[in-house]
Amino acid sequence: MKAVEISLSQLNAATLDAELEWFNQVLETVIKLYFEQGSGHQDIREITPPDLSGDESDYAQLVQRHAMSFDERIVLILAMIPHVRPQLLDLLFIRNKNFDRGYTEFGGWQGKYHGGFLPTGETAAFILARQDLARRFDVIRLFENSHFFADEPILRIERQSQDEPFLSGALILSTDVLSRCTSGISHKPDYSITFPAKLITTRLGWDDLVLAPEVLAEIDVIKTWMQHSHTIMQDWGLEKSITPGYRSLFYGPPGTGKTLTATLIGAELGVDVYRIDLSMVVSKYIGETEKNLANVFDQAQHKNWILFFDEADALFGKRTQTTSSNDRHANQEISYLLQRVEDYPGIVILATNLKANIDEAFARRFQSLVYFPLPDVSQRHRLWENTLNGRSGLADGVDLDHLASEFELSGGAITNVVRYGAISALQMNRTSINRDDLVKGVTRELRKEGKTI
Repeated sequence: MKAVEISLSQLNAATLDAELEWFNQVLETVIKLYFEQGSGHQDIREITPPDLSGDESDYAQLVQRHAMSFDERIVLILAMIPHVRPQLLDLLFIRNKNFDRGYTEFGGWQGKYHGGFLPTGETAAFILARQDLARRFDVIRLFENSHFFADEPILRIERQSQDEPFLSGALILSTDVLSRCTSGISHKPDYSITFPAKLITTRLGWDDLVLAPEVLAEIDVIKTWMQHSHTIMQDWGLEKSITPGYRSLFYGPPGTGKTLTATLIGAELGVDVYRIDLSMVVSKYIGETEKNLANVFDQAQHKNWILFFDEADALFGKRTQTTSSNDRHANQEISYLLQRVEDYPGIVILATNLKANIDEAFARRFQSLVYFPLPDVSQRHRLWENTLNGRSGLADGVDLDHLASEFELSGGAITNVVRYGAISALQMNRTSINRDDLVKGVTRELRKEGKTI
């Protein structure tokens, strides 16, 4: 694996070296033309970009897949430069002696720790258009939502204030594109304040999950859609009448396998599953909830992720009566979420303990509503067996049939009971779990629900 990664890095580095040299020639020519210092070129487009035909690097493949124009390649490498060769933009630190400050037309923004020149949309417009208004308008079109830069996404302009000029926003390269075009490895974003989602995985398999036959049938429908949606939408020509993506609501008591089911669907089909952390998404500040969620949806758009909203009623709950500005804003958030969920071309799974808490406007748009009931006696027996790895570490005389029939527990609760039983046995210097250990664990679990044995 390491040899492959080094090879990909070297391939990308060789391609980027040539692209950076080309950009450097373009930038030096732009400065000379702008300050009328004399140049061997009348227009930067006379400087031919490197030929990438036959180049198998990720960067070259990205350029060729979109048949990028001269202008698009300049914008792409400009967004990448601060990450791979930041000193290349130092030329833009030239100061305007008349005003003892940088040139407005060069754009740029100041990072918190980075000492180099960080490009903005204005920087791209200066390089590609200088004072030509028609070409400047062409540059603006490169950052429209319909352009593949935004649609894939590859890069974007991020504005700190909606009241400031559009091109004043920072030129931001997608983290995934940066990773693929340098190390050659597809980036899997990590949980952070700006990305409130976490990749979830499991060492368990379908044999470890005990579900009713009707639940498994619904799960098969979701898997079939993921495997054959292209056939349904494109080959059968139903894309005009069927919305893209698939939305499912998992509901039922805690510990009945909702999260594990979503994780196993992704594992079987080779798709990443990201659980949305609602505590990080929901913000009391107007607009922040939408911004946090937009970041997740934007990154997921072309990666076929499964987006899993656990305890979804906290975010997708019923709309309130609009008696105040806060109520109106909360309802706007719900409407925004509904739109993003509907537009997402992949799988969205919402999980809740109480179906009644979910807003009806969302429920009507689900392709499936899957109820996860508490397991019956035979299912509970299988769960006890699976959790105990057969009967590993179990003392003689423990009757799993009795435990399964006597105590109505979910799979998650049984796992907690076994964990407590193992701890209790070790505290008593025993090498096996006896019935009393498990019964004490059951008592603790039932107490959480306000029940007693």
